[in-house]
Amino acid sequence: MSGSVAEVEEFDGNPLDLLEQVATVRDWFFERSHEDELNICVAGEWRDYQLSLNWRNDLSGLHIACTLDLRVPPEKRPAIRHLLTLINEQLWSGHFDIWSDDGVVLFRNSLLLCGGAAATPEQCEALLRLAVEACERYYPALQFVMWAGKSAEEAIAAAMFETQGCA
Repeated sequence: MSGSVAEVEEFDGNPLDLLEQVATVRDWFFERSHEDELNICVAGEWRDYQLSLNWRNDLSGLHIACTLDLRVPPEKRPAIRHLLTLINEQLWSGHFDIWSDDGVVLFRNSLLLCGGAAATPEQCEALLRLAVEACERYYPALQFVMWAGKSAEEAIAAAMFETQGCA
């Protein structure tokens, strides 16, 4: 997500209009299904991420959800819930959830603009960046637990491992 959003204007209304401009500048595919809903596709290292953004005018709140396209089978859910607890302890903003009915894993965050505040391009970009970075960092840990049979502790240790330099 490098590059500048300098050509995007600040906007006093619905921040989804501003996010459309950010997506256009970034050349990301997006679809506006409703005036209060925007879906953006962002290419990541592990996969393409579908970001769903919703604006609630009554709360002056912008919500982002990024599903990881993982359906956790019932027998793996306790281990994944434990892993999500360990992951969420590491996050400064946002959190991971698992839907109890179908086992879908997603990252969620929000931006509150109460009191007449207006979203800026930088705030919108940060919201998108934080979601994609969290998904990119922890997607392999979820795979380790689901498909490699690793414990939550082994998976989080691998996710937190920072490589230095290059070979």
